[in-house]
Amino acid sequence: MKKVFFFILLAITCGCNDGDLQIETLDFDSVSMETCTTATTSTTIFFKINDDEALILDLESGLFKNEVSDGSISSSIPSESNLLYRIFSDSVDDDYFCDAIPTTEPRVTDEIEALSGDVLITTTQLDSITYQHTIQLSEISLMNSNGERITDLTINEFGTFTTTAN
Repeated sequence: MKKVFFFILLAITCGCNDGDLQIETLDFDSVSMETCTTATTSTTIFFKINDDEALILDLESGLFKNEVSDGSISSSIPSESNLLYRIFSDSVDDDYFCDAIPTTEPRVTDEIEALSGDVLITTTQLDSITYQHTIQLSEISLMNSNGERITDLTINEFGTFTTTAN
């Protein structure tokens, strides 16, 4: 009886798996923020590229002002602004986002939209006509198509953006 119990226990422990749970890590800290348009207060699309991955931030309009902010201006995700994480079939560059005619390669193999979080923008004045806008992400929650949460989003500071008053 002990031998049968041992084999059943062995079969159960060897046959269990974790359901192929994948915990993804997004690492965009060392990557600079980019945009395709001229630096104006009406710019709303920003992205970070890390080889075959991209983090795309689409801000609600009117967040940038050429005036010093008293604290941070906040925009909620996904109700006011949007954050997308894309995985491509190959390395991607800014031409993918900035070309007038979109490229067909590399292909998007997975796209994950942020379910919640906030974008925080703090504006400081550098000189009499130049303003620097620091964009931060807070409490971002992403979930892939398998229902798995991306738990390690280490990109609190998304980037800085400079505008000039007219």
